[in-house]
Amino acid sequence: MGLFTSINIAATGMSVERLRTDVISNNIANASSTRTQEGGVFKRKSVILEPVAKNPQCKNPFVPNELDNGAGSGVRVHEIVTDTSAGRLVYDPTHPDAIKSGPNAGYVEYPNVNIVNEMVDMISASRAYEANASVIQGSKEMFSSAMDIGR
Repeated sequence: MGLFTSINIAATGMSVERLRTDVISNNIANASSTRTQEGGVFKRKSVILEPVAKNPQCKNPFVPNELDNGAGSGVRVHEIVTDTSAGRLVYDPTHPDAIKSGPNAGYVEYPNVNIVNEMVDMISASRAYEANASVIQGSKEMFSSAMDIGR
């Protein structure tokens, strides 16, 4: 396990949390968008994460070989998915995007974005980013202390 492995792992976490924040910000910004360039109402997006493959060369000396499957290497984005659930309907027959015919005539479909849920997700992403930044700071302090011991 290299000297900077913990920093590299935390950096992958910071990178994906920044992307999560960007996606959440986009959801909030489009919470009232009834029309997109692709056509139709805006649909909420979310980020799916996955662990980076484990490194078999990094073994923990304190764990028996049969239980140790290598140190983790961080996290990465697997994909950004679109939530296909229906949005909320608001009756406004004067709106240009109102449904013209059928049982929902006069209703406007708004995005399936719940601002409260998005803000909770934003706080979660922010805290995870801060936790990874703390790991980097702790690693830097540990390396500095190790250098002082060597002097």
